[in-house]
Amino acid sequence: MTVMCRGVRGATVVAENTREAILAGTRELLERMIDANGIDPDDVASAIFTTTPDLNAEFPAVAARELGWYHQALLCGHEMAVPGALDKCIRILIHWNTSRRPEEIHHVYINGAETLRPDRHARELQGAGEPSAEL
Repeated sequence: MTVMCRGVRGATVVAENTREAILAGTRELLERMIDANGIDPDDVASAIFTTTPDLNAEFPAVAARELGWYHQALLCGHEMAVPGALDKCIRILIHWNTSRRPEEIHHVYINGAETLRPDRHARELQGAGEPSAEL
């Protein structure tokens, strides 16, 4: 079985720019991404966490450290300030060493972030496979 580094995407929206909201939202998203894919943290090479510019009360990667991600390379940054973009959004990209094929990976968009990738959200509702031809 060949192991490849695959990207697992996720995003969530939080209600306010507070340390508590950022950590709770990030923790919820990470746990959902881990559960949806059966990710063992030892198989994670790195993860990138971004927030929209209106979220700066805490580094979202702190939530990963609180979940025991001590040996993974973690990086935080801000998304571009694009007019009309979703506010108070946290995004995660996990670099996961796995034997799964790309179409077997479940990307997680929750709490209003589903609008970022309606194709992926529809796929998750339909089950693994190709996006609906209607999207």
